[in-house]
Amino acid sequence: MLMKSYARRFVFLLLAAFLALPLQRPQAETLPDAVLEELVRTSKIDASRTLGYPGNQNIALNEFYEWYTKSGLCSILLNNAGDPFAAHGALNALDIERKVVEFFAPLYGFEKETVWGLVTASGTDGNNHGIYFGAKLLKNETGQEPILYVSKESHYSNKRLADLQNIECRLIDCDKMGRMLPSALKRVLDPSRPALIIYSIGTTFKGAIDDIPALNAVLAEVKPAAVYRHADAALFGGYLPFTPYKDIVNSQKQHFDSIAVSGHKFFGMDEPCGLFLTKKDVLEKQTSFNIAYLNANMPMINCSRSALNPLKLYWITRKTGIENFTAQAEQILAGAAYLKEKLDAIGWPAWLGDKSNTVFFRRPSEAIMQKYSLAPEEDERFGGKLAHVVVMQHIDREALDAFLTDMRKEAGR
Repeated sequence: MLMKSYARRFVFLLLAAFLALPLQRPQAETLPDAVLEELVRTSKIDASRTLGYPGNQNIALNEFYEWYTKSGLCSILLNNAGDPFAAHGALNALDIERKVVEFFAPLYGFEKETVWGLVTASGTDGNNHGIYFGAKLLKNETGQEPILYVSKESHYSNKRLADLQNIECRLIDCDKMGRMLPSALKRVLDPSRPALIIYSIGTTFKGAIDDIPALNAVLAEVKPAAVYRHADAALFGGYLPFTPYKDIVNSQKQHFDSIAVSGHKFFGMDEPCGLFLTKKDVLEKQTSFNIAYLNANMPMINCSRSALNPLKLYWITRKTGIENFTAQAEQILAGAAYLKEKLDAIGWPAWLGDKSNTVFFRRPSEAIMQKYSLAPEEDERFGGKLAHVVVMQHIDREALDAFLTDMRKEAGR
C-alpha cells in the first residue's frame, strides 16, 4: 500500500509540473514566404511569353482590388446562391450579376426583357448548363431522352459533360479545318429522337467555326422530334461581337437557344469564369426545383456561386466599353494575320482559319514549345505533329517578332 501511495504522489507531482509549464503555441508564419515569391517570379516571366493558350494577360483590375479592399467589402462573405433574376435576401451580388447578363445580352442577340442567364465558374460550366437545360427541355417537351450531337474537334468538355449527364453522344466528323460536316451530321441524325446539338464557335486547337446555317438546314430537312441548339463560343464569343462578323454569335440570326462564353479569355478576368445566356421561355420549360430553405426556385446547377466574379466582370465592362473591346478584337485578328504571313515568308507550314485569332503550324523543337508554352496536337492531314499560337491582347508585335526570331533560326532563315 505504501508503494502505491508513493506512486500516486509521483504521478500527481509530474502532472502538476507539466501543467505549470508555459503553453507552447505554434507561431503564425510570416507571409508571403519563399514559396509564394517563387510563384510570383515564374508567373511574371511566363505571362509575358505564353502564346499557346487563350488567356488575355492584359489584366487591368488593380483599381478594382483597391476599391474592394478600401471599401471593406473584402471582409464580407458574399454568396450568389440563387437566380440573378429573383430576390434571395442579403449578402449577395445578384443585382450586379443581372446587370452583367443584361450588358452582354444584346451582344449575342438576346433582348434584355426576355434574357435569362448567369455568370458561371468557367466555359465548361456554361456548356454544362447548356447541355442540362437542353436535355431537360427536350425531355419535358417530348417525353424522350435526347441525343447529343457535337463535332469531333469541339472542346473535350462537351464529351465529358455528356458522360456526366448520362446522355447519348454522337461525335460528328469534321472537315480538314475542324468544321462539323453537314453531310456527316445528316448521316447520323436520328429523326425519331430529340436532337441536342452543340455548335462550336471556335474549336479548341484550329479555331474553326461550324457552319451554323448549313447545319440548321440539315436539321430542317431531317426534322428530329425536337431540337435544342447550344453554342459553345468560349473564346470567339468574346471578340466576335466587336467585329464585322458579329452575326455569327447572334442567337436570333443563327437560331441557337443558349450560348456559353468565357470571361477569362478575351475579357481580361484574372481567374476562370464565364457566361451562360438563354431566354426565359427556355427557363420556364425546365424541371422546377422549389427550395424551401432558400424560398425560391433554383434553376441553375450550382447552389453557392461566386459573387466576386460578377463584380469584376461588371467593373471590366464599365471601365473598358464597346469602343475599346472593338479595338482589342481588331488587334488580335490583325496579329494572327501578321503571324501567318511571317511564317509563310520563312517557309514554315502554317494555317489560319476564317475569322480566327488562332494560327496552327508544324510543331517546332521542344525548346520553343517550352519557352512559349505552345499547345501540341497531331493531325496527319497536316503532316502530323502540330502546335498553335492563340493571339491575345498581350501578344503584341514585339512578342510575335521575338517568337518569329526563334522560328527563323529553327528554319535556318
